[in-house]
Amino acid sequence: MSKLFYKQDAGWDWNKALPVGNGKLGAMIYGTTDSERIQLNEDSLWHGGPMNRINQDAFPNLEKVRNLIFEGKIPEAEELLVHAFSGTPENERPYSTLGELNIRYNNVYGQTCRDYERSLDLERGVHSVRKTYSNVTYREEIFANAPSNVLVIKIDTEEDIPFDIAVNYSRGPFYDTSFHDENTVYFMGQLVGDNYSYTAGVSAFSLGGSVEASGGFLLCKQVSKLCIVFTAATTFRESSPLDYVRQTLNAALHKNYAELYEEHLADYLKLFATTKLNLEYDKDLDLLPTDQRLARFDAEHPDNGLISTYFDFGRYLLISCSRPGSLPANLQGIWNPHMDPPWGGKYTVNINTEMNYWPAEMLGLSECHLPLFDHMKRMAENGRNTAREMYGCRGTVCHHNTDLWGDTAPQDIWIPATYWVMSFPWLCTHVWEHYQFTKNREFLEDMYPVMKDVVLFFHDFLVEKDGVACIVPSVSPENTYILPSGVSGSVCYNSTMDVEILRDLFTQFIAASEIVGDDDTEFVEHTKELLSKLPPIRVGKYGQVMEWVEDYEEKEPGHRHISHLYALHPSSQITVDQTPELCDAARMTLARRLSNGGGHTGWSRAWIMNMFARLWDGEKTYENLVALLKRSTLDNLFDNHPPFQIDGNFGSIAAIGEMLLQSNAGRVVLLPALPKEWETGSICGIKVRGGASFNLYWKNGVLSRFSVSAEACDYHTVVYYGEKTFKLDMAKGEVAKFEIY
Repeated sequence: MSKLFYKQDAGWDWNKALPVGNGKLGAMIYGTTDSERIQLNEDSLWHGGPMNRINQDAFPNLEKVRNLIFEGKIPEAEELLVHAFSGTPENERPYSTLGELNIRYNNVYGQTCRDYERSLDLERGVHSVRKTYSNVTYREEIFANAPSNVLVIKIDTEEDIPFDIAVNYSRGPFYDTSFHDENTVYFMGQLVGDNYSYTAGVSAFSLGGSVEASGGFLLCKQVSKLCIVFTAATTFRESSPLDYVRQTLNAALHKNYAELYEEHLADYLKLFATTKLNLEYDKDLDLLPTDQRLARFDAEHPDNGLISTYFDFGRYLLISCSRPGSLPANLQGIWNPHMDPPWGGKYTVNINTEMNYWPAEMLGLSECHLPLFDHMKRMAENGRNTAREMYGCRGTVCHHNTDLWGDTAPQDIWIPATYWVMSFPWLCTHVWEHYQFTKNREFLEDMYPVMKDVVLFFHDFLVEKDGVACIVPSVSPENTYILPSGVSGSVCYNSTMDVEILRDLFTQFIAASEIVGDDDTEFVEHTKELLSKLPPIRVGKYGQVMEWVEDYEEKEPGHRHISHLYALHPSSQITVDQTPELCDAARMTLARRLSNGGGHTGWSRAWIMNMFARLWDGEKTYENLVALLKRSTLDNLFDNHPPFQIDGNFGSIAAIGEMLLQSNAGRVVLLPALPKEWETGSICGIKVRGGASFNLYWKNGVLSRFSVSAEACDYHTVVYYGEKTFKLDMAKGEVAKFEIY
């Protein structure tokens, strides 16, 4: 069942409210019984404007920091980094809530509510509430329409009995003024930063009765059917947010509810309907509300229907918070009730932002990936200044966080993370992934200058030691080692993850240069030379993948980051069939992490799932999926770090895809990590690198048939299923079907 439903409202608990969104507008709906409370977000409403936070003491001290690191004087190097390399100020801008829309049912105060149900229909992208007072049943439908950029709320009664409703918007003391015309109320506020402001507006139309604005309220009297529309904008996109809000609401008011709904549904389904997972399960479980279903689920009480719903919910979330023209999904996607949310609600680009987009290409949501690339362009110009002023380098660089304005200077003063220069290389791998799945050469040509600028930074930044190219300073996010002296340290040179990421960047850039026809042969050849000087992945004394250049002990052996296994996932430098010895080391690394309490955050557990899937271990992947749903999933199916962080939702559904099909390392593997619990099922529309789409069907744990569609271009690959091999040479538009038995 592709629906979340509950028999009680969310009360005052945001973690039980349900989300809708269209990329730019987000809303959390509480479904309260005698009213409706809707917490609102607009993706560009951040606290403040752009800043120049670059520490001017960095470059004069760079050589000294490097020498201290090479000499093993880690405490001295870290002290210098804190003083000379931290941002000034240390923090970027935070994401902020837009406020709340409150709808009061004037007819029902003092009455008892019965037959209550609220739900989120994932196949339509619509939130619904049904409740009865004094034998009158009220119904709500709420969705976020992307083409018209409005939140739409329909309220009516089954009996067409007139009712009264009052609607108002609130942002506490954080807006400056409100005014209204006949049936629309506008709210305006100034944000920190020169001329940075926002406007929100709410309007309504009805059948019967009247709608009029009064003060900061919309008063809807004796209406039989009511449609409320809401929108908002900031000066990040609009020179006059008020004009934009007025025009957007007027355009919506010229459509009826059915037109707004059909427009939304057609737009939503072109994304949601691309991929479908079906797992056989006990349909009687569909009678249980989602919170009860989640509470009963464990290894002894399997529920493949809940897993399918969770998978659909993850895809729904990405569609709802990352659309062309919007900002990319941040730490909370788009949904945030705070003025200053946890970690500022920013983009943490040492894994969390990247994880948000792991499912995008494979699970048919390539279009949702585009805001990330738009933001990389915003970051690139700032990164050029940061590269030049902090490191004396050409090209562009970013540290482990960025914000609305594409800030690239170091964030926080926290040695295990702050002084890390590898976020842009990791983000560039997403450029290559998008090209690999879509074969869109125009896209690659458009993003190629950013890739080249990132490579250029490392042409200048790398130093050589004993014939090895060195990244220094370096950290392994966000971990800490113990020196032989017993002193703890984080900064180093050539952490394993950094080398693995840089190997991907150089390899993918070289491949991209051939596709776009870059005639700067000297630049490309120098990149190849640096690639050849990167050190290999090494195995440590415990049989684990070494995390640092020395085989140090870890201060936190159960650490949530497993950065040195980047080569296993999301990269393909470690694979079961091509590097079996490193796979054994990766298994040992995971075993050591988990035996020491690893996987205790939702996103970390999701990453572990992807790693076990890449090790073709379906039972371990499933075991960690059970753990994620039991320990790190809230009643509304949001991922719990804690607190809520959306990357676990996205990382886990990417892992479900990886369990069923893998197209990395130049081949396709079918059902590589199918657990015994998923005995019968299918997945349709799962995408592969090379521009094709697969439909898979299995029964009794065995693949029965599959089909392939060459969608983007001619498609050539080898497909593996157990001992069976299928060589594909297909023309664009061709469909091939295979029966296994």
